Amino acid sequence: MLNQMSLCRMAEAARAGEISPTELVEAHLAQIERLNPRLNAFVSVFADEARAAAKAAESARERGRLHGVPVTIKDCFDVKDKPTLCGSRLRLGHRASEDATSVARLRSAGAIVLGKTNCPEFLYNYETDNHVIGRTNNPWDLERTPGGSSGGEAAAIASFCSPGGMGSDGGGSIRLPAHFSGIAGLKPTPGRVPASGHFPLINHPGGLLGVGGPMARTAEDVRLLFEITAGHDDQDPFSAPVPLRKPDLGGLRIGLMPQFCDVPVQPGIAAAVEKAARIAQQAGFAVEQPFRPRGIERAPDLWWFFFSRVPAPFIKKMIAGREQETHWSGVEFMNRALEEPEPTMQQVIENLAARDAMRAALLRQMREFPVILAPVSGVTAFRHRERCWPAPERNISLFEAMAPLTFVNLLGLPSMVIPFDVTAEGLPVGVQLIGRPFEEETILEVAVRLEEARGPFPSAPLARSNGQS
Repeated sequence: MLNQMSLCRMAEAARAGEISPTELVEAHLAQIERLNPRLNAFVSVFADEARAAAKAAESARERGRLHGVPVTIKDCFDVKDKPTLCGSRLRLGHRASEDATSVARLRSAGAIVLGKTNCPEFLYNYETDNHVIGRTNNPWDLERTPGGSSGGEAAAIASFCSPGGMGSDGGGSIRLPAHFSGIAGLKPTPGRVPASGHFPLINHPGGLLGVGGPMARTAEDVRLLFEITAGHDDQDPFSAPVPLRKPDLGGLRIGLMPQFCDVPVQPGIAAAVEKAARIAQQAGFAVEQPFRPRGIERAPDLWWFFFSRVPAPFIKKMIAGREQETHWSGVEFMNRALEEPEPTMQQVIENLAARDAMRAALLRQMREFPVILAPVSGVTAFRHRERCWPAPERNISLFEAMAPLTFVNLLGLPSMVIPFDVTAEGLPVGVQLIGRPFEEETILEVAVRLEEARGPFPSAPLARSNGQS
């Protein structure tokens, strides 16, 4: 089936005239029609516009790197003339005046936007649910979440409703859904992929943590999307003029971090990371195990401070008088943060300094190990609204389960997730490759080689069944 081809193969075949953009668009629209009623991954589908764009692409003289390839966009990025709802009733009157920079770059490369995908309200949760269209389900198990906040994007890609697209990540929001849904995703260094045209605005202080980044089924597909969307943008205050570079993996050493400090992980998570380490060694990489970074123990607490305690009073003010219109996914973290004292200016300055010292300390250790292999999360895709899970040592809370993700956001590092194993319960498990700032090319190349050594990864059961129960 055309929609089950890799994004790179679709682009290659469409440029060569082996398949038409119309065929690609129709294959994906048919899959959306079959599966989205059970997944609820799409906020909106632009069927007419996509068909028109496909027809126009067939007569285009110039064929870009994504000629005729359908893509999807998380509903926090602007798409011209469409609303950016970000999962909230408070934004029902919004309409974008222009494309977000990343969307514009995808279109310039020849991509066709199929639709916008679901997210939690204000992107403020690890589950994808809201009052706009409701809950998104995981194509591996409909009783489980595909994660958040890029859950709709992950579910669409994993189910072959989309070959790839754009997500965003402030605390694991690309990487957790990739892990939960059996796909790949890149959290770039802040400033590497423009985040202009994103809501909420990715500027200070949120831009220290949050980024936009590509998601797809394979590392090779993610790399193509990264190469197209990366680059300086004067509308992004974090944007850096870093050119694309060819990575040199000669003598590369990988540090194996089996868990974040003393926070346990479930057995299936540990097994996948160990499997990835073995395959990395077989592929010729030197893997140091275990690699236990020093001085980052407080990272999850500092992340919580900047991600939730600092913005909570502003969110409270933003929704004042309309609290009844908000959804639990948008206020769960806010309410928890408001139980703590409101941050003082002195705390903000001290925690920024602590963050910078922690970052410098880790980067010193990464001189020897430029890539860290780690779990994505302590748990696999969980049932909707679960907040605590068993592990051999003790139960794991939601906050602890996300510790391998959040320290990466706090310290502004790039990180790539690729699917690597399936548990006995039939749930996908990803692994995380963490790099040094602005070294996305290195972790992408390692990811591509690990996927080649791993071999084909199974597709989600719902996608295999074409939605038939």
